[in-house]
Amino acid sequence: MDKLQAMHVFQAVVDEGGFAAAARVLDMSPAGVTRYVSELESDVGARLLQRTTRKVSLTEAGEAYLARVRHILSDVEDARAVAQAHTMEVAGVLRITAAPLLASHLLAPAIAGFRRLHPRVTFDISVEAGGVGSVSDYDIRLLSAPSDFNGNMIARPIITTVGVLCASPEYLKEHGTPKTPDELQHHDCLQFKHPDRRSGVVLLTNPEADGLTVEVPVRPVCQINYVDTLLRAVLDGAGITAQPMELAAPYLNSGKLVRVLAPWTTAQLTLYAALPSRKFLPARTQAFLDYLTQRTRNSVHTAMLGALHVQRP
Repeated sequence: MDKLQAMHVFQAVVDEGGFAAAARVLDMSPAGVTRYVSELESDVGARLLQRTTRKVSLTEAGEAYLARVRHILSDVEDARAVAQAHTMEVAGVLRITAAPLLASHLLAPAIAGFRRLHPRVTFDISVEAGGVGSVSDYDIRLLSAPSDFNGNMIARPIITTVGVLCASPEYLKEHGTPKTPDELQHHDCLQFKHPDRRSGVVLLTNPEADGLTVEVPVRPVCQINYVDTLLRAVLDGAGITAQPMELAAPYLNSGKLVRVLAPWTTAQLTLYAALPSRKFLPARTQAFLDYLTQRTRNSVHTAMLGALHVQRP
């Protein structure tokens, strides 16, 4: 027996003055209403209603029980309203976890702008290199993965971008700008070190030439297994490297980095927001996802247009 539903039915029988009237209000059959009340009386061990052919009235036990039932149902409705307010109101604590790279270059820069729009939202951020903890412990987990990623989790794609080759203006001023993929062989290249990737080779794709792909041998002057360190090195003029566009975009837009060999790209990646559930998404979570998505896409779009403008006057 659904005890709360039985209480609700019992209250309706009293308020409507009978089983048939309560059945109409509740959109139930009279037999169903009768069954709920009978089961409730069996559960409490007392007769709650006095039934006659003309009317239904409360017994003494029924009067005492109804007073408590009204309080219980009122508290349940209040609890529901409180929960809905948390879902509908853009306020409260937003718990987010992300790897150091995403936390530094995507999450942190978005906080000030978002809080100007929604000052009643505060952040509780956990930066975790190993992705420790369950997705259910957070409102959002930010992660970057290949576009064919099929993890066993609820994940909303924020943006799908590609890797792009970039260098600092200082490096290009000193060493020149490569005009073709083959010219990379004569430049200082920085590579991300990964056990599944070959060293000394860059795989490039031209989306404007039917996806033409070429494999270019390069001279890696430095191999690094941490993308943030790789980014720092290229910003300081150490050479040319590939970076995910969503991470490189702010530096391309500010002029601290310059994209080279556009429109050639490297691997395609998608930034995901993993969520604990598809249902009852709090308004603060939805608002931040919308803000982060729009902010990231605008930054990437500006960087893509800027690169084309610089290389194709």
